Amino acid sequence: MHRADTVRGGELSILAGRSHPRPTAPFLIHPAQTADEHRQYRRLRREAFVVDQGLFPCGDRDDLDDDPRTVVLVAIATDGAADGTVLGGVRLAPCTTPDIGWWTGSRLVADPATRIRGIGPALIRAACAHAESAGVLRFEATVQQRYQAMFTALGWDELGTCDVAGRPHTLMGWPLDQIQRVAQTTKSFLGDTLHPLLAVRGGLGPAGFVGDDGVPLPGSDIIAACDAIIPSMVERDPEWAGWCSVLVNMNDLTAMGASAIGLLDAVGAPSCSLLTRIVRGIARASQAWNVPVLGGHTQLGVPAALSVTALGRAARPVPGAATVGDRVRLTTDVSGGWRPGYHDRQWDSTSGRSTDDLTRMAGLVARMRPRAAKDVSMAGVVGTLGMMAEASGTGAELDVARVPRPDGADMGAWLTCFPGFGMLTADPDPDADDTDAHPASLPRGVVSDVCGRLTAQPGVRLRWPDGAVTHALRPHVTGLGRA
Repeated sequence: MHRADTVRGGELSILAGRSHPRPTAPFLIHPAQTADEHRQYRRLRREAFVVDQGLFPCGDRDDLDDDPRTVVLVAIATDGAADGTVLGGVRLAPCTTPDIGWWTGSRLVADPATRIRGIGPALIRAACAHAESAGVLRFEATVQQRYQAMFTALGWDELGTCDVAGRPHTLMGWPLDQIQRVAQTTKSFLGDTLHPLLAVRGGLGPAGFVGDDGVPLPGSDIIAACDAIIPSMVERDPEWAGWCSVLVNMNDLTAMGASAIGLLDAVGAPSCSLLTRIVRGIARASQAWNVPVLGGHTQLGVPAALSVTALGRAARPVPGAATVGDRVRLTTDVSGGWRPGYHDRQWDSTSGRSTDDLTRMAGLVARMRPRAAKDVSMAGVVGTLGMMAEASGTGAELDVARVPRPDGADMGAWLTCFPGFGMLTADPDPDADDTDAHPASLPRGVVSDVCGRLTAQPGVRLRWPDGAVTHALRPHVTGLGRA
């Protein structure tokens, strides 16, 4: 629910003293909840678009009104005799079936009889907030040209012009940057922070593997990988943290085409109870992948901390860098569901898998033999694609409609979450890895499809079914540069 311009008069600020009172907007905005609210909204639409403006000779109702996915936001009067009256509304709906994160806003209307100002802009802001909270990646509206200035003032971008019912309209787009924000939070600091490590020859890995979680040890076929788990996650969900500490390392080895030899763990906890639960999660994962914990370091009476190092072997390790024109394939496990407590952030598809399934998945990249591979990290599918492009000295483009994903995940969440098991591979021939990645050779629930390509243009862009291309990521996701 949204209240426009809400400031309570007389509110005190401990630091700044008494605030300057500002009138509270006499309306609330929320999704239409009753048949009467929908009826009032449709009446306002008819009066505006059919009677007053003559845009639609018979009525403005269309297929979106019958789509159960359509959301109607209404502004409801909260003061005086008009309390409960619908003062305006707007509708939002997906543009495709299935929903791939491309939505449109339409039928924005405000009651011309009301003297309350700001209803239209408030509805627009509420629609933008709702779209972003729903994981929408592309949000557009076709508006009459006389309202273009209002949308521009609210931060919308002009995308083009068109005619609707013989009247000139402007196509406007709301800039959504959740993918950039995720990458900024999880990866953007790495280049500057890790730069001192380059002072020693071989720092941050050999050529082709600079900045990867896993690297080949010089002069051997040994692959080493290391990952740490966020302390807050260790404290909140210790057994899951223990499981994930093994999972992410196994993913690192998988992306390099390596077979696992063993693990080393470093665990700290403030209490024996928490320590026991962390180790229980590590042990369960060790058994599930049939990879032993060879040793490590364990400490009690300290803040929660967990990191694991994995060792593996690969005669020909797969690098993380490819070239312009290479096709990008996503192979991912769409079984399972959101981890409780981590909805839209962590997909759990591995904790219910058998050892046989996990072993086959761990050998996937070695069987595919691509030019390059990266496991999907906390930066999500798009962020990881951005890291592959950065390591390759290229840009990238992702075909949103072809991205494999679970039915229970919105596209916006799926492209920015940790998917449990996800591998991005790049190869010059889009069919080169089809034989060994064919669904018949993968465990049930693991799907694979070519859904992108590396480009000469820097950054990462999303390609949509109508041919439009939108910006998703700026270049230099990590700042580490070419691998």
